[in-house]
Formats: sequence, structure tokens, C-alpha cells
Amino acid sequence: MKIDILTLFPGICHGALGESMLKRARERGLAAIEAHDLRDWAAGRHRVTDDMPYGGGPGMVMKIEPIHAALQALRTPDSRVVLMSPQGRRFDQSIARAYARERHVILLCGHYEGVDQRVADHLVDDELSIGDYVLTNGALAALVVTDAIVRLLPGVLGDAESAEQDSFGDARLLDHPHYTRPETFEGWRVPDVLLSGNHAAIAKWRLERARELTRERRPDLLEE
Repeated sequence: MKIDILTLFPGICHGALGESMLKRARERGLAAIEAHDLRDWAAGRHRVTDDMPYGGGPGMVMKIEPIHAALQALRTPDSRVVLMSPQGRRFDQSIARAYARERHVILLCGHYEGVDQRVADHLVDDELSIGDYVLTNGALAALVVTDAIVRLLPGVLGDAESAEQDSFGDARLLDHPHYTRPETFEGWRVPDVLLSGNHAAIAKWRLERARELTRERRPDLLEE
């Protein structure tokens, strides 16, 4: 799989792409991930990528020309172009699974007051938001989406079952609690059932705790 992140601040991405799971996925050839500077496609000596909004108002708006030029250079027939935007549909695990089946994803990161609407209307295939809040720019959101997608690719995680058992999986439940050594710390004990060796009882306990946690914190998942 290939992921291209198109941003005014590729340096934000370089640190995350060089660490942990994303680094391993790249080194093993399981995912080709690159962050590109949108200014490389801006015209003129000053490589301007933004301008004042028509109709007035605060802030600056990202221009369509550099974005169009960048997409012409990066896009292929297999590409799916995604604009990271507060106006986009809410990103979730089901979307991550769908995108993990794509061959090439281009994540376009907004900045300033926003992006010229003609980009959303004519140049992208999807708009995604990672939550009901606003970030300074979309590079952080693009990294969140990248991480969620890449960890689902075959061979990226050490144990394939890890992704299957995560919160927001097919069962629409939050993940159950996890414990490890020591057995007792400051008087706080690991639940006895996890020490019993009874795998059926452990599975039952984990399912019950997952349902309990979901009812308490995310009842909307059960309603869905």
C-alpha cells in the first residue's frame, strides 16, 4: 500500500513516520508512506499557497492551483484522494478497514482558515474529520488516519489478532481491560479469573467487561 501526505508542514510527519509501527511497516516494505511539501508545487519565487478569502473575513484560504498541480503529479488511476477537514465525515474503525484495502491513498492536509471549496468539489474523493474539534493544520489528523490504516495491513502487527480484538471492531464493543505482571501491586490484584488458566471463563469475563465498559462509556455503540 502507498500513502502520500500532502501538507505545508511535512516536518510534523517525519517524526511520527520514523518511529514505532509506522517505521517498521516502511522498513519491511509493507507500506510506502511519504510526506510531501505542498510548496514544491506552488508557482513563483515565494511559492505562495494561500490568499485572502473572497467576500472578506478573517484568515487565509489555501489556493487551488498548488493542490491541483500536486495531485496531477501524485495521482494514479488507483488513487483515492482524501481531504482532511472539520467538515468531513467522522473517521472511525470501519472507514480505516475500508481504506486499508486501497492501493494508494493521498491525504490532503488543510491549514489556515480552510481550503478553496473547489478542491472539495472537484479534486478529492472523500473528506474526513477525526473529531468535532479544529486543529491548526491537517497534518496531525492525517497521521492519525495513516496510523489507523497501516496497523490493519497484513504483517504490520506482531499478532494479527491484536487488530481484530481492538475497540470498535466487528462486535462494536470497547476493548476489555488488560493486566500483566506483577500479580499484586500496592494491594491491587489482577482479577482471579485471569490467573485461573480456564480459557472459557477468561473469554466470558472479557466479553462481560467489554460490554460493561461499552454500556458505561459509549452506549451509542450498542444502540448502533
